[in-house]
Amino acid sequence: MLSPQIILIAIISYFVVLTAISYFTGKEDNNEVFFNAKRSSNWAVVAFGMVGASLSGVTFISVPGWVGDSQFTYFQVVIGYLIGYLIVANLLLPLYYRLGLTSIYEYLLSRFGKNSHYVGSISFLISRILGASFRLFLVAIVLQEFVFNDLGIPFEITVIISILLIWLYTRRGGIKTIVWTDTIQTTLMILAVILSIYYINDNMGWTFSDFLSSAEFNEYSKIFVTDSFMDRSYFLKSIIGGAFITICMTGLDQDMMQKNLTCKNINEAKKNMIVFSFILTAVTFLFIVLGALLFIYANQKGVGIPLLDNSTRTDLLFPEIALRSGLGEFLGIVFILGLIAAAYSSADSALTSLTTSFCVDILKIDSSKESSIKTRKIIHVLMSILLIIVVIIYRYVLDKNVIDSLLTVAQYTYGPLLGLFAFGIFTKYKIDDKKVFIVVIINIIIIIVIGNLPKEMLGGYSIGYELLPFNGLLNFVGLYLIRK
Repeated sequence: MLSPQIILIAIISYFVVLTAISYFTGKEDNNEVFFNAKRSSNWAVVAFGMVGASLSGVTFISVPGWVGDSQFTYFQVVIGYLIGYLIVANLLLPLYYRLGLTSIYEYLLSRFGKNSHYVGSISFLISRILGASFRLFLVAIVLQEFVFNDLGIPFEITVIISILLIWLYTRRGGIKTIVWTDTIQTTLMILAVILSIYYINDNMGWTFSDFLSSAEFNEYSKIFVTDSFMDRSYFLKSIIGGAFITICMTGLDQDMMQKNLTCKNINEAKKNMIVFSFILTAVTFLFIVLGALLFIYANQKGVGIPLLDNSTRTDLLFPEIALRSGLGEFLGIVFILGLIAAAYSSADSALTSLTTSFCVDILKIDSSKESSIKTRKIIHVLMSILLIIVVIIYRYVLDKNVIDSLLTVAQYTYGPLLGLFAFGIFTKYKIDDKKVFIVVIINIIIIIVIGNLPKEMLGGYSIGYELLPFNGLLNFVGLYLIRK
């Protein structure tokens, strides 16, 4: 078993590297560098780094853990993701570049007015705070369970340290630093999944082809659910839901779009998005395959599903096998570095985008003024504190697979953004901007009620990820009713 001390040394070494990158990329401490890297990023570097930012620690742990319950059906959603990325590349990116935006929600200001602008930015802030906290929570749980408990460090301190480290290496260079740190983090994450697959197969005396052709693998390899439209995971519902999740969580999300907007021009930004989407699809499939391998290994070697607060947590099976099942120290170190890389590649950009959106959309700072740099730094600290609080709260309220929780929350929080952008792009109507908040609040209430209806009340129909496009449609209709 890998000792906590060795793990701690690996983590510290990793952060020394990130801090060094931050030093070189953050020499220009100004808002233009922090917000958009002076629009000078190489598209290939951005594309590769975005893979890590999109996957996050949730994918690294939760997706393999989900295979035990759902087999490969998550890949239906991933197919939807791919469709969504292509839509973002060809519809939304040209719009953002044509308008020369720093925050994508500035579009809503010019199209509808200040209230719509506030609704868009507030929806993003809520969505990203909750989403980033989900991702950080999962990693903090793993570090707590496998490292810091043995060192006598409480969970709350683990969370504080984790987010403090992110703040340290993003506080100056912002998005410019993140473009480069994400490249390293993506590399470590991909290496971790490939090496994990290799070492686990080797331990069982299998080649990779032996594993793929085994009867055990066949038990987990079902992708498409085609039996009944009433099923929550029915393939059309999953694919459509996945496409809309991507459109919202990437195309209408300041976090992901901020990286795209650092590219030199629209052509490079589109190349970045298309290349990134195919790499991401392939890497995500590897994580799903790893999930099957983990459960097969656990069954053969008698490794039990870990317990947390007396509940089984499939999320923790990967770290349990990597760190405690005798596969060697090298794999354990690779796993920890991959996990940390996965977590921080999404969390660091989330913190930066939250700071950017709050400064640009809510405070409307003049980034050219010297005083605005001080304001940005204060907001950066406050956003860090907010993430700490939310992650700690999750420790006591989350009880299911984190990837499922993350996607469920997205269905509620991204609906207003989807409705506003769709109405702005596909119609020429103006709206009564003063009534936007009323529309959004009414629709949130409706969606919460619908989303929590028992399937018995719906004739056995189980609501899946199609709730997000329906949420967007409701907001679209609401905006149509207040058109001018």
